[in-house]
Amino acid sequence: MTLANLLLLPLLLVTISTLIILISQNWRYSVLALALQYVGVFWLINGLWPLGLAVVKLVAGWMACAVLSASQPAADVREEQTSPTAPAFRLLAAALALALVVSVEPSVEARIPVNRFILMGGLLLISVGWLHLGITTRPIRVIIGLLTVLSGFEILYAAVETSILIAGLQAAVTLGLALVGAYLIAAPTMEETP
Repeated sequence: MTLANLLLLPLLLVTISTLIILISQNWRYSVLALALQYVGVFWLINGLWPLGLAVVKLVAGWMACAVLSASQPAADVREEQTSPTAPAFRLLAAALALALVVSVEPSVEARIPVNRFILMGGLLLISVGWLHLGITTRPIRVIIGLLTVLSGFEILYAAVETSILIAGLQAAVTLGLALVGAYLIAAPTMEETP
């Protein structure tokens, strides 16, 4: 198998996990899909960076998932859907985001000369993450959307710069975002206690 064929698998993993995050109304499935998304991000970045730096992305992402999971209340809270066609709308919107990524990818590849599957993975995460941010208001879903956008940016930035300091800074931003999300999730329950 060539490198291009090997990079198709993490692109599919990133695509499927991002769609699960977008459609799922259960926070457990969303956090699990986010953890799988970080495996795909690790795999794509591993094609650009040394293994040690790529592992930093994976560990920081999994730690962010653990922080978000630990901050959830015991009750299974589901987001209320306004209509039964909401998952269909989200799938259609994701298809439009994918069409945007496919149409923009050649011009981005002209500016950033890297494998097209790596570029498509980063652009897909950014576009679907922004879409996710536009259709939700719950704190955990907003944080997951922000982490998705950040993951896409990290993939594109990994194609441009290889630096230990940048990898550490991006990991700190990921963990900081997860901690802010954990606080926003836990804040309503902290106000109720006397």
